[in-house]
Amino acid sequence: MQYFKVLRNMALAVPAAAAIAVTGANANIDETYWYASGGANVPEGQLWATSYGECWQSAAPDGPANLPPCAIEPAAPLVLRLNFALDRYGLNDIINPDALSDLDAYIEEVKATPRDEMLTIVGHTDKLGSFEHNLVLSENRADTIRDYMINRGISPDRIQSVKGVAWEGGNDVAADGSFIDLGPLENNPLRRRVVVTEIVPGA
Repeated sequence: MQYFKVLRNMALAVPAAAAIAVTGANANIDETYWYASGGANVPEGQLWATSYGECWQSAAPDGPANLPPCAIEPAAPLVLRLNFALDRYGLNDIINPDALSDLDAYIEEVKATPRDEMLTIVGHTDKLGSFEHNLVLSENRADTIRDYMINRGISPDRIQSVKGVAWEGGNDVAADGSFIDLGPLENNPLRRRVVVTEIVPGA
């Protein structure tokens, strides 16, 4: 089998958990990796790790020289829902702190591993009170999470949009693209939320 090496700086260390997508002729080639049969005819196949932390791509099921598989898979899009207490928008008013912990973990991942994805932050409310009041409340909730993420190290350039939609946002979409029915609009704590979504390039 013939292999093709993309030119790279041999001093670079390649983290085993880096995310990369390989899609045949349209492969998104990162110059820090090794690939089989370069050019426009790069085949789809398993990635294999070398002792240098590099990766080979091979169409053969056993891989070149029986190297162990690389743990390189595209990361699923981030979709987080942070729920707030009634008519509140502060960090101390988040009633599902596990989601905030997940957001912290994501922020640290972004800081440790460069990523190209953009983020949207959307604030929501349930249908209690006037629309005008809830629109401001939903915007304040979105701003709270935006400021939190920036203060933790997320670049403002990575945040594509921040907005509040009161109760007009509809149902949420999960990372796999399926819809989530949150139930009634009236007096529903599941609707009092901020949704942080990662937008994968090309999706």
